Amino acid sequence: MPSFDEVLKEAGEFGRFQKRVFFLLCQTGIIFSFLFASVVFLGRAPDNYWCRIPGAAELSERCGWTLEEEQNFTVLPLRLGNRSSSGECERLDIVWDASVSCANPLAHYGNHSAGNLPLTACHDIWVYKQPHSSIVSEYNLVCNNAWMLDLSQAILNLGFLVGAFTLGYAADRYGRILIYLLSCLGVGICGIIVAFAPNFTVFLIFRFLQGVFGKGTWMTCYVIVTEIVGSDQRILGIVIQMFFTLGIMILPGIAYLIPTWQGIQLAISLPSFLFLFYYWVVPESPRWLLTRKKGEKALKIMHNIAKHNGKYLSPHYSEITISNEEVSSSSFLDLVRTPGMRRNTLILMYAWFTSALTYQGLVMRLGIVGGNLYLEFFISGVVELPAALLLLVTIDRIGRRLPFGISNIVAGIACLITAFLPEDIPWLKTTVATLGRLAITMAFEIVYLVNTELYPTTLRNFGVSLCSSLCDLGGVIAPFLLFRLAAIWLELPLIIFSILAVVCGVLVLLLPETKGISLPETVEDVEQLS
Repeated sequence: MPSFDEVLKEAGEFGRFQKRVFFLLCQTGIIFSFLFASVVFLGRAPDNYWCRIPGAAELSERCGWTLEEEQNFTVLPLRLGNRSSSGECERLDIVWDASVSCANPLAHYGNHSAGNLPLTACHDIWVYKQPHSSIVSEYNLVCNNAWMLDLSQAILNLGFLVGAFTLGYAADRYGRILIYLLSCLGVGICGIIVAFAPNFTVFLIFRFLQGVFGKGTWMTCYVIVTEIVGSDQRILGIVIQMFFTLGIMILPGIAYLIPTWQGIQLAISLPSFLFLFYYWVVPESPRWLLTRKKGEKALKIMHNIAKHNGKYLSPHYSEITISNEEVSSSSFLDLVRTPGMRRNTLILMYAWFTSALTYQGLVMRLGIVGGNLYLEFFISGVVELPAALLLLVTIDRIGRRLPFGISNIVAGIACLITAFLPEDIPWLKTTVATLGRLAITMAFEIVYLVNTELYPTTLRNFGVSLCSSLCDLGGVIAPFLLFRLAAIWLELPLIIFSILAVVCGVLVLLLPETKGISLPETVEDVEQLS
């Protein structure tokens, strides 16, 4: 009986059928990038807000004040009397009632000047010029509640982490396309509920669930593409990540055109429902079907692929070699039970963690200051494009391992140099930091590809999901590590990133080269890789 790769070669390794499926699944990367980075626009700080004095709403209505007049009566006296207060997190410790004058509300307090009146902290009584522009103004995530905005992003990353474990396992157990479609449905439904959440608790719960399902769509679509093309086309996984970068570039345009956070949330969530139509055009992975002892279904799909590619399968292809490996529930022990699998798993977990930590750390450190938020965000996406283009022209010529190691080492060296460059040449610091970001972006994109190629079909989705969960952990830790260490010495985080990246660059050189090698079907195949 022929092997799957032999049948795929005759049916077409990257014909019209695979190109169509590839293009359709690439759109998932755009929507996932919206979810990943949307907090920048959903949670942007309100331009103008102040703490409202109790009774001010009723007095303002009675007196016919505009918001600007109320602000003048509330904040201006406070600023004149106490220059240390902006009126955003503190207010005068007074109450306005029916006896207060419309012309001069503070005259009610006799000879006291605003500077002598006591101040008190503000609690849930804020006025915003644009109350629905972001979740910050919607749920009062200001002053002592500002940490809750960071919590909303941490909760999303926690959802990614849980999704990597649960849906990665489910895709290996129940099928790639089924979990992909259910995840798309989940992203859409949860996204709508997030947009209309009546309170911040409901917002957090469904943002977490949207993260769970979002991770399911991203990881599963990547595995499907990798499994239906030949070994020479597996660098298409890098092109998928270019669509992620494309989404990063599109997102600020959406946010610029839509003035409210609910509108932005709906705009980035509703397209997920369109992916449900893929049920009729994207087949189940035939590789996965073979591991589940469903050779007839796999062969039927291969005949369909050949037909769309203008090819014809030989009559003797009545059966395909089925993996003899026993299909069982995936577990972490399966990933570390044998020497080769153990080496791959531990190094890849560290590589995911380091890539995420260093990437996010460098983005925050580079921190394009001033200017327009929308333009800055767009430029940050453009900066990532050369990384993918460099990989596309090199990875099939010199292999995976060398670019993987060099990109990590270059990122580490760039971090180290940036830390010790003098402040009086900011252009040079920015240039070197940008070089570091390009390098770690390359490492980030390679780890996706290598992770997929170093696991057998029976464990591929679970292995990729488990290892990439360390990426989510790195994403949660990055801001805390950056800001806490920067409080000790501003450049200390760069030293940590440098050490992590250089160590990673050395470790990944211990991985086997996978250029031009068929995807392993069993653990034994992985152990035979040199």
